[in-house]
Amino acid sequence: MERVRIRRVYDPVGPDDGCRVLVDRLWPRGIKKPTLALDAWEMAIAPSPELRRWFGHDPGRWRDFCRRYQAELGAAPEAWGRLLGYAGRGRLTLLTATRDVEHSHAAVLRDLLNAERAEEEHTGERASPVCFAPDEPGTGG
Repeated sequence: MERVRIRRVYDPVGPDDGCRVLVDRLWPRGIKKPTLALDAWEMAIAPSPELRRWFGHDPGRWRDFCRRYQAELGAAPEAWGRLLGYAGRGRLTLLTATRDVEHSHAAVLRDLLNAERAEEEHTGERASPVCFAPDEPGTGG
């Protein structure tokens, strides 16, 4: 079973969605707050406005976006910890308004959460959120 998955906020709620967390910084257009079935809104986990504007959903910038976004996640350990907590309870559905979900921050989060889960199952311990950030020059890490 897929532990973490992505759905667009405009998709119908699935019976096996589990915990539904909106991971966009901005509230989705055309959706009234009371009508969106969600358990949490983790806007702090979304990419910075600068990174989001730079990326512009250009698939040619995807690899650089992933690297830069992972670096930003290293600076948001509280939000990352909350996402890990949601994922630890069972199925987690990340909600986003993005059209191309496979080239979005939600895809990066899904992949990192699934990698974290695999590491935890393999070693019995959680990896540190900073493990996902690229090494800083000169740190030897």
